[in-house]
Amino acid sequence: MPDVAVLIGSLRQNSFSRRLADAIARVSGPRLTFRMPDLRLPLYDDDEFRDAPPESVAAMKACVSAADAILFVTPEHNRSIPAALKNTIDWGSRPRGQSCWAGKPAAIVGGSIGLRGAAIAQAHLRSMLVSLECRLLGQPELYIHYTPDNLAALESPGTDQVLAGFAAKFEAWILHQSERRETRP
Repeated sequence: MPDVAVLIGSLRQNSFSRRLADAIARVSGPRLTFRMPDLRLPLYDDDEFRDAPPESVAAMKACVSAADAILFVTPEHNRSIPAALKNTIDWGSRPRGQSCWAGKPAAIVGGSIGLRGAAIAQAHLRSMLVSLECRLLGQPELYIHYTPDNLAALESPGTDQVLAGFAAKFEAWILHQSERRETRP
């Protein structure tokens, strides 16, 4: 059963992103284990934290490092990812040579109130993660345009089917990447 670090870009406790992550965890059943580290980290500052990162950063990096894969759940803020998620990515890539992202199977999902459903934020995030050597799941892509009326749709049979299909593909991707690592010389 793969262990997945779920990085939720929205810090609000009852955000749509958190509800989306919870819905994916629910439909995944026992196939995937989800751990959601706290992304309330201090702003990355190499001058201040060069020798000793804060405990919250160490905990986040330990969670990601121990995980078999990473699921990024992002809203869209001003056609990009939220500051908390970018800050987490920066912390995880430092110090140089000690990135917790490199080689990890990963997937991106998200939504926004915009009609594109966080597609632009996800494209921006994808470009960052590729440069950090994450092994990204290409398909299926999951973009959700949410409104107050469709928040309940996260618990509907139709949405469950879509989310379960995504979770199954993600699980297969994680297992495939694990097999590739084991067969490399």
